Amino acid sequence: MSTYRERAHRQTARATVLSAIATRERRSHLSAPRVPTVGIDIGGTKVMAGVVDADGTVLERVRTETPDKSKSPKVVEDTIAELVLDLSDRHDVHAVGIGAAGWVDADQSRVLFAPHLAWRNEPLRDALAARLVVPILVDNDANTAAWGEWRFGAGRGAEHLVMITLGTGIGGAILEGGRVKRGAYGVAGEFGHMQVVPGGHRCACGNRGCWEQYSSGNALVREARELAAADSPVAHHILDRVGGEVAEITGPLITDLAREGDPMCVELLQDMGRWLGVGIANLAAALDPARFVVGGGVSDADDLLIEPAREAFRRHLTGRGYRPEAEIVRAELGTDAGMVGAADLARLVARRFRRANRRRAERAHRGAAFELRLPPRGRAARP
Repeated sequence: MSTYRERAHRQTARATVLSAIATRERRSHLSAPRVPTVGIDIGGTKVMAGVVDADGTVLERVRTETPDKSKSPKVVEDTIAELVLDLSDRHDVHAVGIGAAGWVDADQSRVLFAPHLAWRNEPLRDALAARLVVPILVDNDANTAAWGEWRFGAGRGAEHLVMITLGTGIGGAILEGGRVKRGAYGVAGEFGHMQVVPGGHRCACGNRGCWEQYSSGNALVREARELAAADSPVAHHILDRVGGEVAEITGPLITDLAREGDPMCVELLQDMGRWLGVGIANLAAALDPARFVVGGGVSDADDLLIEPAREAFRRHLTGRGYRPEAEIVRAELGTDAGMVGAADLARLVARRFRRANRRRAERAHRGAAFELRLPPRGRAARP
């Protein structure tokens, strides 16, 4: 059996290797062209696009509603192309990065499946590259959000990072040693569909008891509407705010009322936070990261959500009391994280595109120079 000192030495060596990889990744981005790129975040309800500089600053953003999922995938592609062309009128755009709410293949070219859009094995990268004539990068929206936070936000300095995005559902991403871990098929990080309650609420994915059915925007609104529809005494305040229209109850409204001290809304966010902490404890057992970053629209509830999550995490963590505890922090970039991360990842594609163009130009130049050295046709070369 190895001694404690030997184990510590191996851990130190591994940490050194991962640190070197992360440093190389950072240097790679530092050496990427400092040119503006466009980041696009496609969700179930909105498409947001922005021009982002090399420091992660959003120079301009535009936003529109996501076309209805019953429409052709081309309708969504048209929307993306229109936003990029609109921004290109005012900025010198060198590449486009897209964060899509769905499964993206390992080649980062196809959206294999998007639960809130009509994309099934859709060749999104090639379809848009043909229309926009700039390099295109496609990735999962949680991956791009995690990258944005690691580069410019709450994930800076963490060599082992897990991102949890709380929106309509739950998305996730894993970064280790400065690299996004996409898995063998590109679909790693779908934490929202871990089963936490066998036989629980039915999920849109087809299974029951998925984590996102208990800790997401949809879960929060569902619980509030059920109490309101039952005319529960605890729901009278929120019913007054929506004029008795249960369908008008939304996640942001619940958060606003919780900040005002409404007992029901505070309790709903606490329940959601506890489920969040349970899931994070499971991820810590499997992945052992140093930091969890919680983002997405629902994270706007801040400590109303995050503090109960921390308490539940400590209570359910495997080996609690005998292992270091990961940090649980709120994302810093807010709803811009996916857009900023996608734009930053696209900067590397812009560099490769530039190199390819430079090589083509060099080959053409060498070919032209060689032609000049050839003797004129039909005449012999001078001795």
